[in-house]
Amino acid sequence: MEGLRVSDANLIVYVHPSKANRVSQAILRELSSLLFKFNEIFDGVVLAYDVDIPSKDAKILPGIHAYFGVKLKAKLLLFSPKPNMLLEGKVVKLAQESIHIIVLGFSSAVITDDEIRGEFKYKIKHGEGVFISRSHKRHVIKVGTMIRFLVKSLDEEILHMTGSLNSPHTGSILWLDKNLEDASPSGRSTKKRRENLESREMQEHDAVDGGVVSLDNSHQIKRSKKRKISEKC
Repeated sequence: MEGLRVSDANLIVYVHPSKANRVSQAILRELSSLLFKFNEIFDGVVLAYDVDIPSKDAKILPGIHAYFGVKLKAKLLLFSPKPNMLLEGKVVKLAQESIHIIVLGFSSAVITDDEIRGEFKYKIKHGEGVFISRSHKRHVIKVGTMIRFLVKSLDEEILHMTGSLNSPHTGSILWLDKNLEDASPSGRSTKKRRENLESREMQEHDAVDGGVVSLDNSHQIKRSKKRKISEKC
């Protein structure tokens, strides 16, 4: 899935003197406070981190409260969706006018009817709403389906996206992965090799049977302002 990246960061965490005997805990608590929030410095949502503190030395900062500045290195796993990126998520709600999705278990997305390509027709099947492809009857989107969609925009403050299914490379992941693979030349050759292997294994089986992811604390980190990333015209 696009939108995920690992970033190496050289950080400084500022620790209150009262935490001087528990510096490691204070650092981890500070880093944990950044999780699942959009951070303008890193231009993404911090999903995970791996931290290394190369030195136990700390610089005391002047002021009313003499904070300790601790230098550290960290690998950050970031979620940074941009317009036209392909993301994957689980359908949690579906109606004729929209499809609602959860991405990575925390970020929400909505695809409105004008962003659902005409190939899909809304139907009530077995008491629940589904979108079924007019061209491929097995291509079905319903609650619980994992789908691939294009990002249109992102509201960074509430981590909410708008998406699109207008591209032919979007829809049910299960159906796309199977059919796009089979449609490509490499996919057809892979499928043929798999079928040949299965045939040989079956023949062998028959023969045997026959007997044969600079950081400041809350005093220095500015709260991210609400900003919407819109698709460029």
